[in-house]
Order: sequence, then structure tokens, then C-alpha cells
Amino acid sequence: MLNTDLADLKAYMADNPGAVIEDVARQRKVTPRAVLEALPDTMVRFGPGSEFAAAMNDVAQWGEVTLIVHTDDAIFEFTGSVPAGEVGRGYFNLMQPKGLHGHLRHERCAAIAFVERPFMGKSSAFIAFINVDGGIMFKVFVGRDETRALRVDQLQRFHALGERIASARAA
Repeated sequence: MLNTDLADLKAYMADNPGAVIEDVARQRKVTPRAVLEALPDTMVRFGPGSEFAAAMNDVAQWGEVTLIVHTDDAIFEFTGSVPAGEVGRGYFNLMQPKGLHGHLRHERCAAIAFVERPFMGKSSAFIAFINVDGGIMFKVFVGRDETRALRVDQLQRFHALGERIASARAA
């Protein structure tokens, strides 16, 4: 990306931090990762994708969250507890027979972004698992309480996990 394009994207994201990441990426012909990287530094932190299993198993202890997979063709949302998993046969296997289960190609995770920004008039916080192509594999959003505010317990865990994983990048 040219420096002028990057500066323009950073300016756009500073003015529109709640923009839908995938829409901006498509409109600007950049990767979703580039859009996340263009957010103000106060809104996003990155850690290495090698922490995929640790992050997922931490999230498995949070309780009800919303996991979103956003493709060109659909937006899938799952609200519930993310199961713990383990690595085997080349996948991170979600260890649950019903509800959310499956096999994730964890080795394609190049980075983990911790994003805290306004969205649709409310605070939001999510973890974006970013693949080697700069796409977002999926996002896990901090849950909301009965007043639609971010759950304080999960937000604390989000911050602690972000600190731990972002620190792993420097190690």
C-alpha cells in the first residue's frame, strides 16, 4: 500500500472507527488486517498467531460470548460459550459434541488483534483472529449484560488476555 493510501486509510478509520472492517477492506481493496492496523493505536493491540490455542482456551472460560464469521456471502453469529479445544491432526479441535464445534486451522493464524472501539453507538470489544492472507478467520466479542453494557468480568479477561498476548509479540 502506498504511503498516501495508508495515510488516507488511517484518517478514515480515525474519523470512522466503528466502520465495518470487512466493508472498508472491500471498498479500499485492502485486507481486513490493513484496516485493523489503520485504527488508532488506542483501539487495537496485536499479538502473534502462535498464541491461538492459548487465546481460544482462555475465551472458553468467559461464558456467553458472540462469535462471528463474516464472509462475502454471509455473516454467521453464534452466541453461547466457546468450548475448550486441543491441537490434534493439524487442527485446533473444539471439544464439544453439540452447539459450537468443529476444527480450526490454527496454523493459518498469523496474528491476534484485540480491538476496543465504538460500534453502532455502543462500546464494543472483540478479538480478531487474522489469517496468513490478512483476512479475519473469525471474531469473538465480549458479551453484554441485561442493560446491553459490556460484561465487566469479560472485559477484564479481554484486557488481561490482550496484555499477555500482545506482550508475547515482544518476547
